[in-house]
Amino acid sequence: MTSCQNKEVNIKKIDNPFIGPSPWPEIRKERIEKLLPQAMLAAGVDAWVVVCRENNNDPIAYHIGGENAGGTALFLFYLDNDKVKSQAFSPIGEATALADLKIHDEVIPVERGNSAIFDASEFILSKNFQKIAVNFSEENALADGLSSTQKLALEKTLGSQANRLVSADDLIYEWLSVKLPSEVEIMTKAAELTSQWQYEAYAQVVPGVSTDADIAKYLKKKMEEYGVTDAWNPDQNPNVNSGPDRGHSHATEKVIMPGDVIQIDFGIRVWDMWVSDIQRFAYVLREGETQAPDSVQYYFESSIGGNRIALAAMRPGVLGYQVDKAQRDWMAERGSEYVMWSTGHPVGYVAHDIGPNLGGGLLPDPSIRPSAVKPLKEGMLFAFDGFHAWKLPDGGTKTMSVEETAVVTKDGARYLIAPQEELILIK
Repeated sequence: MTSCQNKEVNIKKIDNPFIGPSPWPEIRKERIEKLLPQAMLAAGVDAWVVVCRENNNDPIAYHIGGENAGGTALFLFYLDNDKVKSQAFSPIGEATALADLKIHDEVIPVERGNSAIFDASEFILSKNFQKIAVNFSEENALADGLSSTQKLALEKTLGSQANRLVSADDLIYEWLSVKLPSEVEIMTKAAELTSQWQYEAYAQVVPGVSTDADIAKYLKKKMEEYGVTDAWNPDQNPNVNSGPDRGHSHATEKVIMPGDVIQIDFGIRVWDMWVSDIQRFAYVLREGETQAPDSVQYYFESSIGGNRIALAAMRPGVLGYQVDKAQRDWMAERGSEYVMWSTGHPVGYVAHDIGPNLGGGLLPDPSIRPSAVKPLKEGMLFAFDGFHAWKLPDGGTKTMSVEETAVVTKDGARYLIAPQEELILIK
């Protein structure tokens, strides 16, 4: 077991890996070059149109170089054999700066008073594309950036070919759900900080004095020191909970007491692009205790056992609900109370990213949750919990949910960082 006490704990300081310019510009180019062709083939489309504009921009704009659009700009990607070619039809006043980014094969200035959609449609019509993906979707907010007026303008200019417009839902899913090795490396460094700071935060706890909010404040200061931001809503990051389950919530002024099991659910955003999501658990020793009671140790071992079983189930081709089912069987064997949360979720550009849901393992028909019957693929990353829940004497419920992050490889899956193996003990 890992023991924490202010004067005794020896914590290694980690240098800040996120100083300096963001690697995103080069990674973005590589994602377009290497991953977009695969995604377009998997989605069965031969062209993709993204329309960008100022103030109310498409949510995918930052991924394709359209984040600085002022007037309406149109970005066209299309398959040319096994490669993707791209053209950007940009207002003339912004075209030079866009070309300097060297993202697109060609940047075509649109003269003042002209329409980027109209100018692009002439080229689109000449190519006779059969399926043209555009960003409208009922399921995926990131694939739903095309406004109704932009869609009407596209349909009008494409005329008889307007019936070839299809949702980009599948394309964006296939593209964003897979990360490059360089992105996995960045997220690994983010996970290292996220976990290390939680150990440091636990080392600050003074039972009977410190509150859940004090731990949260400590982690906020670490974020400020390193120049990183919140992985999700700042009011609920970190979620620190030394009492009964509160679900997704904010840290309160509850005083941490001997006998408490403490949960920290915490994530950081680095270079304003990639996020982490890690949970670590601790137990506050009562007077005379040198280790956690057998019951608490059992709960912890059940939690990390479920996490290891989930990891072992993660490999290319496995469906999301099958990972959840593997852990649910373990939870039943260990006598856990029911836990409402899915075993895991994709993580990357947001904490709950695009990709298969590791849930639905107890549903009679998991297909009613479409994301739970999606296959795992190499290069996908998941934040996932090991669960064990039990009833408290007052009737509430407490859940151990040690959360790790893993990347799917061709042979299975591997943790990004060393997982929590021992329950943290606070003296």
